[in-house]
Amino acid sequence: MKRTLSYIGMAISGALVALVAHDRFLPTDQKPALVSPSSPSAPVKFVSLPGPAGTSMVAVDFTEAAERTVNAVVHVTTETQVQRRDPFADFFYGNRQMPPQTQLGAGSGVIMSDDGFIVTNNHVVQGADKIIVHLNDERQFEAKVIGRDPSTDIALIKVDAKDLPTLSYGNSDDVRVGQWVLAVGNPMNLTSTVTAGIVSAKGRNINILQGDQSRDILPIESFIQTDAAVNPGNSGGALVDASGNLIGINSAIASTTGAYTGYSFAVPSNLVRKVAADLMEFGSVQRAFIGVSIGDIDQAMAQELGLAKPQGVYVRGLTEGGAAEDAGMKTGDVIVKVGNMDVNNVPQLQEQVGKFSPGDRVTVSVMRNGREQVIDMELRGREGATTVASKREVELSTVLGAEMKTASEEELKALRIGNGVKVVNINGGKLRSAGIREGFVITKIDDVRVREPKDVLQALEEKRGGVLIEGVYPNGQRAYYGLGV
Repeated sequence: MKRTLSYIGMAISGALVALVAHDRFLPTDQKPALVSPSSPSAPVKFVSLPGPAGTSMVAVDFTEAAERTVNAVVHVTTETQVQRRDPFADFFYGNRQMPPQTQLGAGSGVIMSDDGFIVTNNHVVQGADKIIVHLNDERQFEAKVIGRDPSTDIALIKVDAKDLPTLSYGNSDDVRVGQWVLAVGNPMNLTSTVTAGIVSAKGRNINILQGDQSRDILPIESFIQTDAAVNPGNSGGALVDASGNLIGINSAIASTTGAYTGYSFAVPSNLVRKVAADLMEFGSVQRAFIGVSIGDIDQAMAQELGLAKPQGVYVRGLTEGGAAEDAGMKTGDVIVKVGNMDVNNVPQLQEQVGKFSPGDRVTVSVMRNGREQVIDMELRGREGATTVASKREVELSTVLGAEMKTASEEELKALRIGNGVKVVNINGGKLRSAGIREGFVITKIDDVRVREPKDVLQALEEKRGGVLIEGVYPNGQRAYYGLGV
């Protein structure tokens, strides 16, 4: 027993000696301090962090940027009527129509004009029957969809209001990795929330946007990656620089739980600006194409091509009659610049080309046989056009709430039909109300054949009351819809 007490006494003495030595010899500016966050008697103390060569790092002041931004970022809530099924009732009583159920959604948006045009994410408003915009001053407005672009996950909505606070576009091409940014939005219904972080990377492709060739949805992913905290409800909100200029629209997070775990992604503002302007003017995006099939370049391919390092985008093939072929580009070329902007991967190339419209002239620099060559080309639309959509086609999109295009020869052949107009995107409106879904190819309106979008508008303009729309879906299913005009 005495030996045990002796051991305990020695242990206590040793601990006291260690504490005295620690307190005496450790420099005072390195002593850890524990302060209870809930203690009112322990005020928070701010200090400068020691920097190189005796300098200090002063924290960036975001107050002005936050004040400029919060009033121009809105809370967007949606209501969607979803048809529900009752398996129990179906089993006993057959397929019975159940009353629709209201599904609620929420996100954010950015006011881009003082008369009420607001940019948000496509996935925030897609399929919504009712959209309400909540301003930071507690006012609320019902919004309508002007246009959606699933390829970039950007949508444009409009409220009937005047003299609204707005944000100015920044130049996302000038954004640098490591610079400070703010994410502003309404996560988890917490309105007007501001978080800060840095740009972690640019040109990120995370394969989150789903493509669909049959509906002309060709994803463009070249996200700005940040570590600013973003959560559900931030979608469609603003990513701004330290001056409060819009450099991106927050769209996605990397997460295994559905909540923020360290990385968020925003659509670059230069791409947003182009998409929003097209949606405002035309109701759909006037997208330009070089006319190439492309791929990234790794170290092995760079050595095979005689490049000093992996750089640029490899041209695997050319579209017959496309802009690249007509301008003299060749299979095996390596695209390294669009205009004066370097491109080192497929997302960067898609981002830069995505800022242009059919008919725009642009220079593209390529590496060929170890030498850089500059090629001047005129970009074209999906079907080879060098002009944007006509005003008449825009009117059609507005009236019917849909984007349409002439069905391609391949589509007509696959469906075994001789003519048709394909419904590419539906934003609401009369077609959606009639039950028509995206991908439907209209062949006749009241037994009159239609071949181009303008034929659909003309057929509807000449009718009063109602019409019968005939057509076929990509899976070959034929369908008939009644439409009131």
